[in-house]
Order: sequence, then C-alpha cells, then structure tokens
Amino acid sequence: MDMHDATLGDGPGGLPFPAFSATAVVDARGIVVGWSEGAERLLGHSREEAVSSPVDRLLGPDVPQATGRLLARSAGWSGTAELRHRDGRTLPVWLEVHPSLNDEGALQWLVVALPADRVTASRQEGRPGGPAEEARTADEREADRQTAEEAFLQCRLPVAVCDEHLRILRASDGLAREAGMAEERMRGLPVTDLLPTPVRREVEAGMLRVLETGEPGRLEVHVGTPAGSRERVWSVSLSPLRNPAGRVHRVELTVLDTTEEYWARERLALLNDVSTQVGSTLDVTRTAQEMADVAVGRLADFVTVDLLDPLFRGSEPKPFAGTVPLRRAAQASIFPGVPESVTEPGELDYYPEDSPPAVCLATGRPSQHSVLDEAVVKWGARDPSRMGTVHRFGVHSIMVVPLRARGITLGIAVLVRHRHPEPFDDDDLRLAGEIAARAAVSVDNARRYTRERSTALALQRSLLPQRPAVQEAVSVASCYLPASSRAGVGGDWFDVIPLSGARVALVVGDVVGHGLRASATMGRLRTAVRTLADVDLPPDELLVHLDDLVAHLAAEENTATEPELEVVTDLVATCLYVVYDPVSRLCCVSSAGHPPPALVTPDGAVGLVDLSPGPPLGVGGLPFESVERKLPEGSVLVLYTDGLVEAGGRDIDTGTDELLRVLAGPAPSLEDACSTLTRALLPERTTDDVALLVARTRALDADQVASWELPSDPAAVSRARSMASERLTAWGLEDAAFTTELVVSELVTNAIRYGSPPVRLRLIRDGVIVCEVSDGSSTAPHLRRARTYDEGGRGLLLVAQFAQRWGTRHTPGGKTIWAEIALPGPAPWS
Repeated sequence: MDMHDATLGDGPGGLPFPAFSATAVVDARGIVVGWSEGAERLLGHSREEAVSSPVDRLLGPDVPQATGRLLARSAGWSGTAELRHRDGRTLPVWLEVHPSLNDEGALQWLVVALPADRVTASRQEGRPGGPAEEARTADEREADRQTAEEAFLQCRLPVAVCDEHLRILRASDGLAREAGMAEERMRGLPVTDLLPTPVRREVEAGMLRVLETGEPGRLEVHVGTPAGSRERVWSVSLSPLRNPAGRVHRVELTVLDTTEEYWARERLALLNDVSTQVGSTLDVTRTAQEMADVAVGRLADFVTVDLLDPLFRGSEPKPFAGTVPLRRAAQASIFPGVPESVTEPGELDYYPEDSPPAVCLATGRPSQHSVLDEAVVKWGARDPSRMGTVHRFGVHSIMVVPLRARGITLGIAVLVRHRHPEPFDDDDLRLAGEIAARAAVSVDNARRYTRERSTALALQRSLLPQRPAVQEAVSVASCYLPASSRAGVGGDWFDVIPLSGARVALVVGDVVGHGLRASATMGRLRTAVRTLADVDLPPDELLVHLDDLVAHLAAEENTATEPELEVVTDLVATCLYVVYDPVSRLCCVSSAGHPPPALVTPDGAVGLVDLSPGPPLGVGGLPFESVERKLPEGSVLVLYTDGLVEAGGRDIDTGTDELLRVLAGPAPSLEDACSTLTRALLPERTTDDVALLVARTRALDADQVASWELPSDPAAVSRARSMASERLTAWGLEDAAFTTELVVSELVTNAIRYGSPPVRLRLIRDGVIVCEVSDGSSTAPHLRRARTYDEGGRGLLLVAQFAQRWGTRHTPGGKTIWAEIALPGPAPWS
C-alpha cells in the first residue's frame, strides 16, 4: 500500500475534498462500524461482510503499517493508496481520513475513498469528479456530500478550518459547544479570539508556522482554570490544507482535551522518580528527606516526614498509646527555609491521640482533610502555634499517609497545599499512599542496615582494647574508624600487650573482608595473639602459630558451610607484630603480609622500618622473618592498616609517601598525630575501616636495672637475697624488701637446684619490681600443690601468692623465670 501525504482542493462548503464514491466508519480499535453503498460498489464487500471486520482485512497487503499511520493521525490524513477488491485485485484510490466522535464520545474515523482516475480527471477539469463524475446520479452525489458535511459538523472534537489570516471558515459542533457560540457567529473571527489569553500567542505562532512550512504540528498547551479546579491540558493538532495548485492556503486546528492523560503521565513520572531517587543511601534520615524532596512542588506545597524514634537506632517500633511522640526526619517546602515548619529536623513532635497523624499511625490508613474538618479543628485547638501557621500561610488542604513496610508502621508523612489552589482529591490520596509505601520500604531497609551496622560496630568495638594497657615501655595513642560506606565494618584491629621484663608488644592486623564474619574472625585472632604473647614467643614464631590458627579457622568454615552454598572468599588476614624492650632499646618486628611500620626518630628523620613482609596469614607453609633495630629514646612508631594509605583510590606507594610527608610535620602529642594523619589521608566517606596505633618509646635508666651473675652453689642464695635487699634500699623501696627477698630466694634456689649454669639475677624498677632469674636449662618449672609431708614443691606456690604475675620465657641460651612484685603504696583506708 503506497501512501503519499497530500490533500486536494476545497470541497463544498470549504471542507477538505468530499467523498463521491465510498465511505466507511472505523472505531478506535480498527473495526469497521459503518459501510456505505458506494463502498460496497467500489470494493465488492457487502455491508454484512464489512461491518464488525478489522479494517486491515479489507485494505491492501501492507495495510497494517498504513492503518497505524492513519489511526495515529487524529487530526486527519489524505493521500493515495491501493485498496483490495473482494475478487483479489487492487484499486488505486484517493483516501481521506477525518477524526470524529461517536454518540458516546469515543474517537472514531470517517474514511472516504475515491478512485484515483476520477481524482486525476477532477484536477484536470478543475471540478470534483470530472466527466466520470457526471455518470453518477445527482442523488448519489448529494448523499456523499451530505455524509461528509454531517461528519464534519457533528464532530464532537473542537475542529476549525482557518484561512491564511487565521480567520475561521468552518467550525465543528465540538468547537461551537466549547466556545459557547454557533458556527455562523464564529465565521470570520480570528481563531485566537476563542482561546484563553495565556495560550493565544503559542497557538498563533504554531498555525503561522504550518502555513509557512506546510508541515503539520502538534502543541500541548496548559489552560488556567478558576481557583479550586485542576489545570486543563489541550493537545492541539495543526494540519495544512492545500489548494489544487498544491499551495497551503488553509490550516485545520483540532483540539483534544488530554487533561486526564496528562495528569496520569505526571503521576506515573512522579512514581518513577520515587523509585529512582528515594533510597539512594542506607540512611534513615536521608531516605526520608529524598521522599519529601520528590513530592514537594509536584504533589504538595509543604511536606513533613515524622518517624517513630526507635527507627533512628535501627530498632523496631513498639506499640504505643495516648499521645504519640514522633521525631521529625525530613521536611521540604516550595519556600526557601521551610517557614511553615513548627518543628525542626531531629526534634520530637507530640501528636494528641485523636489528631489525624496519631489516628493514621494507629490505623495504618491514609486520610485527607480540609482545615475546616472537625478533626483538624480539634487538633488546632490543642496546638495554637500549629494552627497559627495554618492560617498565616493559607493552608486549605491536608493529607496524612502512613509509612508502612513489611506489616510495620514506621511513621507518617503530612502533605499540605496552600499555594496550589486545587484541594487534594482521591487520586492525590492514592498517589501519596503509593509514594509513602515505596519510600517506607527504603526507610525500613535503612533501619535494618542501621541495626546491623550498629550491631557489627558494637561487636567490633567490644573486641578492640577499651583502654590502653598499663605498661611503662611506650606511650601510645590509637584510633579505629569504621568504613562509612555500605561495605560496613571490617576486620581491622590493634592491641598493646605488656610482656615480661618491662617489654611491650604492639600489634596491628586486618582480616580481609567486611561484616560480622570479619569482625568475629578479628576477635578470635586478637585473642590468639594475646595468648601466644603470654607464652613470650618471638615475633616470627608467634606469626607461624597464628598462620596455623587461620588455616584451621578456614577449614572449619568450609566444613560448616552447606554443600550447595559456595564460600564467597577464603579466610585471609595480615598482621604486624612488634616487640620493644626499654632496657636494651631493641625493637623486633615481624610482618605477615602487612605494611611495615613508619618510624620517626628524635632527630626528625622519617622512614619505614626496612622489613621483608612474609605471606598473609592463611596462606600456610611459608616462613616469617624478624628484624631487630635499636631505637633512640623518644622514637615514634606508627602502625596502621592499608585502609589509611589506600583511601581515596590511591595506590599503596602513593599513600605511603603521603603518610611519611604528614609525619614529617610537627605534632604536639601522639593524639594530635593520630588526628592529623586521619584528616590528611582519609576522605569524608571511606570504603574501608582504619586501625592506627602510634607509640613513643621510652628507655630505662641504668640505675633502674640491676643484674648479677651467680655461681651454681646453694650458698649463693643468701648472697642473692642480700644484694636484692641492698638494691631495694638504694631505690627507697625498703617496704618491698621482704616480698622481694622471698621471691628471689625461691627463684634462685630453683635455678641452682634444677637448672644449669650460668645463673643470672636481674631486678628492674618500672612501675613494678621485676625479678628475673635466668639459667642455661630449657626445662620450665610447673606450679603444683605439695602434699602435707612433701619436703619440696612449695616454692613456686609461694611465688604465685606474693607476685602479681609470674611466668617463664625461653631464650636462645636457656630460660628466664620472672615475677612482678607490686610497689608499696598507701593502705586503702589511709
């Protein structure tokens, strides 16, 4: 079917070319509902065959495409086409399609067809039909003319045909009804005189453009209405009409009221924006604000969102009775500064039990009100300040909708109109309810995330040191910062562990991954490190045992996982273990896949400790190495996790350089150093958690340490007690002499009796009195309870009773038994 857009010259009465051969009426579904005798003669189909049949079946072979074109052009169409006769042959015709309305107001099309040869002859002779037309009877011609005339005049759509000066030549019944005047009175008037003032210039410019270009046009114009009614929207179709010479000398204007369709599209667009813009973050307050921002200006002039207070802590709301306290989560207004609000975001607002918000919250049903409603008047009587705001801004319509998700009412949203003249209707209430329902799901998701994050953070912080451990080897400052992204808490940790001999262990580690699994694993590893540290293992040996533990934990997790479930990631962790001795000022460092510590010496030199990191924990089967370095007193060690140096998308080398640059600057205290590092290296929102530990070393003076070599002779025990007593007297600690002599006597006796030379005694004064006895044997003593008649076995029991702590550590040349004795102080009652 070949169609070419064109129009013929004017027919009788100024209409487009009238029908002289065949006419049919097609409804909006494409079904034939009317069939003339001329159509039966032209195409051979009887009225009984044609009516109720799809128009596609009666037309040409490629007619579906053409039918779509002609039905889509509600302003009309004309052009050449090929129709299919009942006997199978095709007929070239001139086809015109005119829109109209049936008795029920539904859109339909009048289709007029004329054999192409008659059109050609008509054009050649300058009159409709030409000689061939004369063969038709006068009655037939008159019937066809009347059909076309009636179709135009009775068209219930507003249609006007205008001349080049935009004066009305013809007007349909629909236009006469819309304008309130008969067609005879409209003829000769400028069509813009019938249009509302705000849209006249726009329609006039469109009609002139059609006359100039010959191209059809379509406008969507918004027409103001009296106060209190909804704005109307018109779809205006502009079609060019040509004379026999092909020049555009008329323009047809068709107006279709698309108000309902327009507002339906607006509602769908608003719901789509709610789906895409609300819930962009897992933050309760931000999600509520996104809902208010989307609704204000498009559905309401002022919007508030109030939520039950437990939601902000991630908890589920509990049943309530009486006055309802709600916390303002969000608000938005068409005015800057939200002047209508009587409650600021974050504040509690109290709603009486019978107020619309409280009723909505209790029943879970939305409601709409005018300010004259009894419920609103009673509410205002109890809250004069709120009612004063209502009168000051001219509020006239209110909607209250619940935010419900998964069967739980989370809060309410109040939508207000004061500048928009039209009150809320049932459609608005349904739309607001849908918006609130979609936003409520996002709010509940944010609540659940807040609860889970709070739980994970509580677990994480409970597994980290609550306060610095008491020790005198280093002064420390630390901080832990969880990730601010949806990734949640991670497995970063740090620890400060006092060791025997006034030493201290500094630990920083990182479990790969985020969430409760990483936090729980971190807690298990930190406990294991403390346990292994109490055994006084060297750093490299400690990491070997820790590596075995991680491998066992990973095997347990894989065994516990359901067969059909896949383990997402392997259990991998990194750890840095540092031991510092304030007596020798030696620092021993070992790493399992962890970044090396930074070191700032008292002379201002900044750098990394030269260290070869071993494999991460969990890889298994590979050794770890330790390095020792003697540090000047006052050196600063900085231990950190990769979240500090890799934040903001930096690679680790760039981040480490930035870390050293910041450390080169002044810092009045260790706490200031932590703050400076986190401010300089971390963005506002981080994707990984950060553990940071900063320690300044101390050194014990020579007069705080005393050591003696002892012969392997029982007589040396008495001498050892005497030397210890003299040293305590020199330190001014005579009150601790008796306890110290007892501990020294028992430890030296054990070393001489059960150990091997050389035997050495060392006393350290540093917050406590540390008594150490070393010998060349690797056999460690064990505490046991002696029976009544046993002659021995009570020495270590006495040591355990009189010392704060005691233990054994193995050395390359044997072992050391140590005990810590509290310094004398005032009695609790003094």
